[in-house]
Amino acid sequence: MPRGLIVVGVDGSENSRQALRWALDEARLRQAQVRVVHAWWMYPMLADGMDDPHSISDASGAVQKFVTETLGEQDDVEVETVAGQGQQASAALVGGAKDAELLVVGSRGAGGFSSLLLGSVNQQCAQHAPCPVAIVRRGLADSHPQHDARAEAGEEP
Repeated sequence: MPRGLIVVGVDGSENSRQALRWALDEARLRQAQVRVVHAWWMYPMLADGMDDPHSISDASGAVQKFVTETLGEQDDVEVETVAGQGQQASAALVGGAKDAELLVVGSRGAGGFSSLLLGSVNQQCAQHAPCPVAIVRRGLADSHPQHDARAEAGEEP
């Protein structure tokens, strides 16, 4: 039987770190895989001859490092990382979720206006994703049922 897929968007923010932890716990409950997606838009360099410091391999390494720092060394859930350039984050997440059973995002990303309740990427995902979208609010990531079950068993989350 094919395993389910949970896609989670990360941008390096604490909110995306919490969303990643929540997605991992949900994947454990569903016995699903996790695809971690990071996308960025790069404007052209202004000076001739300057190398692009943000190559795909640099970004892939940075995303993998972010995942390892956030989740530690775990091996009970298959985690795939995807980094892409030249695509808006919402388009990358919606496209990456085409085969997913759930798309997970943090409530606020690294950019934008802190006074907004929901970021523009989240709004686009909620409107256009081909699957349900979970928006993990800051401070609520540890309230996932998987954390509660581990606490009852005396285990660390």
